[in-house]
Amino acid sequence: MAITVARLKELLAFEGVRLDLADGFSEIRDGYVLEHLRFRLPDGEEVRGFLTRPKAGFVAPGPAILYAHAHGGRWDIGASELIEGRPALVDAPGPVLAREGYVTLCIDMPTFGERAGVTENAAAKAALWHGRTLFGQMLSEQAAALSWLATRPEVDPARIGVTGLSMGATLAYFLAAIDGRVKAAAHLCCYADFATLVETGAHDLHGHYLTVPGLLRETSTGEIAGLVAPRGQLITIGWDDPLTPPAAVEKAFAETEAAYLEAEALGALVFLPQAGVGHKETPAMRQAVLTFFKGYL
Repeated sequence: MAITVARLKELLAFEGVRLDLADGFSEIRDGYVLEHLRFRLPDGEEVRGFLTRPKAGFVAPGPAILYAHAHGGRWDIGASELIEGRPALVDAPGPVLAREGYVTLCIDMPTFGERAGVTENAAAKAALWHGRTLFGQMLSEQAAALSWLATRPEVDPARIGVTGLSMGATLAYFLAAIDGRVKAAAHLCCYADFATLVETGAHDLHGHYLTVPGLLRETSTGEIAGLVAPRGQLITIGWDDPLTPPAAVEKAFAETEAAYLEAEALGALVFLPQAGVGHKETPAMRQAVLTFFKGYL
């Protein structure tokens, strides 16, 4: 029997948290509106966020996207990836999504962006010593960001998708697995069977944020992604990506595909692998994401 959502949350040490808007201002950019946001967590910590939305021709309430930023060893980037991009992306996704008609939100994850004063190693160790996980904290905050995004007057809460690359990809499909409010998930360049990664040594290419004690005794990446069924899910990877070696991708996809088949929703699972591509977004991946969300949101 597949792992339950409740049990997965227990392993992640997922906690229900709230993000309250503390401050913000807007500016008009070329073809879209950018909002600079500052949230506050229950413990008082401030979290930077950026939101992009259409400037004109938008019929509210409309579709929205929660964007989870990547890792890439660039703890300085964080949420600014939405509006400034990063080397692994075709370009900054926020303006593109706004011009396509989406309200898109991205927040700094712990140890990234304006929260980089604490290192990932220190945060991961502290969390584990307290019986929590850094990844669970990240997912808890992403769920809180989803809750806040759903309250926006421009947003239809039944039409919210989630996307991201690398660490953002892992956050995207894990969040979709544990939170049924996610209508569709599109993730890039970070989908592979964890046990196979350990066997090959490729797991050491991933960050400490992803350490979840006991996870592989009870479940697998493919099974977790299968919890998203029957909702729409787009998986994109590069066959030459060292973080997602072919054997690990194929094992995970077989399990996810089986879950969609059992849910009689095989058509809602889209898989785009690309030969000769490493750990980066390609124009084909970007177009696939836009086409996917157009169909599901």
